[in-house]
Amino acid sequence: MCTRIQPIESTSDCKNQNFDGIVLVTQGVDTLPSELECLRAPLLDYSSVDSGLAEEVVVLKVPGLPGNRLVFASTGPVNRDYDDVRRFSDAAVNGIKRAMKAGMQRPLLVCPPHSSYEKSTLVAALGALHALYMPLEVREANLKSSPYKVCVLGLWVSDDAQGKRLVDVAHALESGRLACRDIGGSDPERMAAPRVAEYVQELFKDSPVQVDVVSDLKVFEKEYPCLAAVNRCANAVPRHQARVIKLQYCGEGPIQNTLMLVGKGITYDTGGADIKAGGFMAGMHRDKCGAATVAGFFQVLAKLKPKHLKVVGTMAMVRNSVGSDCYVADELLVSRAGRRVRVGNTDAEGRMVMVDLLCEMKEKAVHEVSPQLFTIATLTGHAVRAMGPNYSIIMDNGPAQRSRNAQQWQTAGEVLGDVFEVSTIRREDYDFHKGKSEYEEILQSNNLPSSATPRGHQAPAAFLIMASGLDKHGVDSAKPLPYSHIDIAGSSGPFPGVPTGAPILAMATNYILSSVQ
Repeated sequence: MCTRIQPIESTSDCKNQNFDGIVLVTQGVDTLPSELECLRAPLLDYSSVDSGLAEEVVVLKVPGLPGNRLVFASTGPVNRDYDDVRRFSDAAVNGIKRAMKAGMQRPLLVCPPHSSYEKSTLVAALGALHALYMPLEVREANLKSSPYKVCVLGLWVSDDAQGKRLVDVAHALESGRLACRDIGGSDPERMAAPRVAEYVQELFKDSPVQVDVVSDLKVFEKEYPCLAAVNRCANAVPRHQARVIKLQYCGEGPIQNTLMLVGKGITYDTGGADIKAGGFMAGMHRDKCGAATVAGFFQVLAKLKPKHLKVVGTMAMVRNSVGSDCYVADELLVSRAGRRVRVGNTDAEGRMVMVDLLCEMKEKAVHEVSPQLFTIATLTGHAVRAMGPNYSIIMDNGPAQRSRNAQQWQTAGEVLGDVFEVSTIRREDYDFHKGKSEYEEILQSNNLPSSATPRGHQAPAAFLIMASGLDKHGVDSAKPLPYSHIDIAGSSGPFPGVPTGAPILAMATNYILSSVQ
């Protein structure tokens, strides 16, 4: 298994002949600093015959530059009301793709700093690395002569010391996104639950991350009864049997903050008895991107080793299969928190596999230092309908809202272009999940798709709070626990296509980067 990321080097010499071409990412000629004056004349010369220079990725022959080639990928305007740092990432993706098409194997990415975007160079580097990701199945099948799309990616930085720091941070962040893409994007057999466990154990071997894998069916049934119900059908097929993967990182020094993460890892979602008919099942191997995010974030922790931070994570790896022993609507289950739950729709399995693990985190949180609890999941189609693709959604319970946690995540997401929208959990969301008869306390779901349900991405957060017992730790509690739910159904990436690794960059910005740079 190859989990090494694309090799990266930095240089302060834009004419370094170790590279075979330059990929320039900036708005235009006017934004070039004095150190890149040698690029100005070729661009002005080209623009005299093509007014579309700022609109298309172009390749210029420029003697004296590495490989005598210059790829120019304009960001376009970056100062309008609706522009953000993603302009640099988008341009870098387009530029690197064009460079590879031109035959470059040692491209030098040049993205001069922008006064309005402190991390624009890093964002461009991460965009290039996203374009250079090679899927795990392709790497393992040895379909290519190398596990990398190019031999090396060069990063130009005017100061050598800053260049080294840039390479170190980009390498750490991309290593986390690579693990997330490997787990989240690989097919339902390559990343069936037992094989995810193997991947994670190998990934964190000889690292500061501790890994514990739970596979015992009796433990599932006793400790995580809602997860066990979803696993019931898949359990008959050994290679599809569930795994609960527990991760822990404890930084050096006195712990000041504790993050507690639960990730949805549905390795394949058939919908269960409420089957996804009409062609809606394709792409459902991506329903494990929440758990993949948890693994990816721990990989960033392992690389950057922030001090004074403890992180506990759980990956709920379960296949929602359909068959004679699948769980069905109308079943009554008792959650770990002792709440009677009526199943309303077996296609609402994500909240089921996470809720008991969230309850377990709640039990541990009362003994931790400054705990913050999170669920991360590709949970609802409503998230995509409400906010569109490309955006993660975060919503806080009362204690988290008082500390403005969601706004902090949103602000952090803007730094590296891992963007968020903020939603609010309202009283109607709790009312929606109240039991409708004396049989049950809580209704798991209605029998409509979330995209056809009013408040379809907010209400599941209320279910998770209620069925896990977190409602006993609100602002009116003697032991309030801040909890936030993150829905990444829109931001996790397109299918067909490559997962984005969202929201790892926002998480790293919020909790790691300021302490290690």
